[in-house]
Order: sequence, then structure tokens, then C-alpha cells
Amino acid sequence: MAQSQPASTIKKTFSRTTSVSTEIQADAATVWTLLTDAKDFPNWNSTVISIDGDIAVGEKIKLKSTLAPERTFKIRIKEMQDQERMVWGDAMGKRVFLIEKMADGVRFTMTEKISSPMFPLFANQLPSFDENFDTYAADLKRAAESK
Repeated sequence: MAQSQPASTIKKTFSRTTSVSTEIQADAATVWTLLTDAKDFPNWNSTVISIDGDIAVGEKIKLKSTLAPERTFKIRIKEMQDQERMVWGDAMGKRVFLIEKMADGVRFTMTEKISSPMFPLFANQLPSFDENFDTYAADLKRAAESK
């Protein structure tokens, strides 16, 4: 398998994109189940405090993250391609989850882009996502490989 890529962020005037990828020695179905079972998320993902709602196309979920525990993110599930791709987001950004099948497992990639004409006004108030993304990917890997 190709090497994992730790989280990295590209900053531009009107956007910020953070991405992480990791190789997981598990099948796509196992990884997909972990990513789409809202009730189980806090059991395997130490970056998530809670998710209320169903992870299904067109649905809205309410997510609380350790990155900003005082805030509830209201996110719409925009796209799902079974065991391959999921997109969720709000008016300011979107997060894309990719599962690529490989000979000895999968490669998981998560990318979030936040953008807006108003982005420069609040960009400095946003915490870095890098450590959070690294933890998310490591938690997913550990959970999927233990199943």
C-alpha cells in the first residue's frame, strides 16, 4: 500500500483546505459502516462528542466536535456513493470522504474546504484542523482494523 499522508492545510485568501489520508487494512464495507453509523461514531472516533440524526443523502445531522465542543454544527449530507464517497457540509464548506479499494485494504482520504467571500474576516479565528484530522484518520484505521 502507498504511504499515509498526515494532515496538511492549504490556505488561500478566500479558502482553507485540509486533507488527510491513511491506508487501512480492512474492506471498504467495514470502513463505510463506521463512517455512516451516526449512533456509533463517538464510540470509535475520539474527535466527535455526538452526532444526532441519520447519515443519509438529504438528511441533516447535528455534530459536536472536540475541536469546538461548545458549538453544534448543522450539516447536510449532500452525496453518498456506497462504499466509495460521501460529501457533507454547510453554507461555508464541505467535507469529502473517499474510500479507494486497494489490493490489501483501502485508502481513506478526508478533505474539508471552507470558503467564502467573507473568509478573510474570520480566517484567523478558525483553529487548525490538522491534529484533529490526524486523530480522526487514526481512530478510523484502528476501529476498522479491529473488526
